[in-house]
Amino acid sequence: MTTNTIQFELVSPEQRLMDEPALMVVVPGEEGDIGVLAEHSPLVTTIRPGVVRMYKDDMANVTDQIFLAGGFADITPDRVTILAEEALALSQIDKSEVEAQLETLLNDRGLAATELEKARYDSRIEIARAKLEALEMAA
Repeated sequence: MTTNTIQFELVSPEQRLMDEPALMVVVPGEEGDIGVLAEHSPLVTTIRPGVVRMYKDDMANVTDQIFLAGGFADITPDRVTILAEEALALSQIDKSEVEAQLETLLNDRGLAATELEKARYDSRIEIARAKLEALEMAA
């Protein structure tokens, strides 16, 4: 029995991080998670801060979990290409470091003088909170 796979490509600003076949890739889309299988309808979507999950061998076990700070996903019937703003293996995220960053960001946001500065902090706060949530879900 042959399985239908989809090619998963993950690109960060620095490099191509992954280009491998998968049975399914779950993408953290802006409107919700998107499960992508072979023959998926074409779609382009923005990505919210969250974890992309890759299933290589079977649909019951996640093979790779990568935190994305945001970006875009281009989905075709045979390929998922993610252009990520930032990508980190979930195992590389240090919870105590993220908690310290979040505390600093919250304090600094309180000192922001303009709405633009506050919006920039809000974006970084959202990413830090998403990292913590991803770590909690993986535990």
